[in-house]
Amino acid sequence: MSSAESTSARQVGQLYDQMAGFESDNFSGDHNLHFGYWDAPGDTWPLERAEERFTELMIEKLRPAPGGRVLDVGCGMGTPALRLANATGGEVTGITVSHEQVKRAGARAAAAGLDDRVSFRWADAAALPFEDDAFDAVWALESIIHMPDRVQVLREVARVIRPGGRVVLTDFFERAPVPEHKRPAVEKFYENWVMGPTVTIDDYPRLVREAGLRLVEVADISEQVMRRTLEGIARRIAQDRKHIDDTLGAELADDLGLSDLIEVWELGYLLVVAELPGETD
Repeated sequence: MSSAESTSARQVGQLYDQMAGFESDNFSGDHNLHFGYWDAPGDTWPLERAEERFTELMIEKLRPAPGGRVLDVGCGMGTPALRLANATGGEVTGITVSHEQVKRAGARAAAAGLDDRVSFRWADAAALPFEDDAFDAVWALESIIHMPDRVQVLREVARVIRPGGRVVLTDFFERAPVPEHKRPAVEKFYENWVMGPTVTIDDYPRLVREAGLRLVEVADISEQVMRRTLEGIARRIAQDRKHIDDTLGAELADDLGLSDLIEVWELGYLLVVAELPGETD
């Protein structure tokens, strides 16, 4: 593991350690911390339902075998992992670089009666602590965005997945060059959320290939995800700003706000599906 990766993991972990208490107190329902998905422009679901729908979409794309073993890279508070385990009857291992998230996600698995099939541990995705061919599938929902070296992470994913296994991930990308007057909002987002380097949609075939995986699908789902999520997050913050300030501090809350991105259509959202070629391919 390079020093850059180690530093990044530490910084991301510290960020989400700080966020963990805020999530638990303020995110309604099951404490998602990811963007939402609306299938069509006319869908009027609230953000909470759109977050659930995004998890459903990830399961649909992953196509996990019943009873299989899945690795959740960047598991957050564990909600997607618990849903995946319920949907498949299989085992899910979630990893995160936040010790607080490990603790809270584990408690939630126990409360749901799923701690015999769902577990969480601290691990850096750039150096996965698992044997080769340990999992049937892998997903990374809004976590590769934090990785300084996406290819290294994808190589580790390719190492721990069995031949024929699927990989599903999401990423932010530049749909078009960001104009100068919008660039401060994007730079603030990347800096304060400890993001990796920017990518374009055309980068992903190379990234996947260099990792030894085969690209199945790469889709720009910005229209289904970005604007309505950003507006929904802005409403959440406005409705409970005092409590957020008390929990995180006003300065950090301002730093982590995303409302400045609402008009930055050039920043988009990707869904990527890949697979490890089987022995007969």
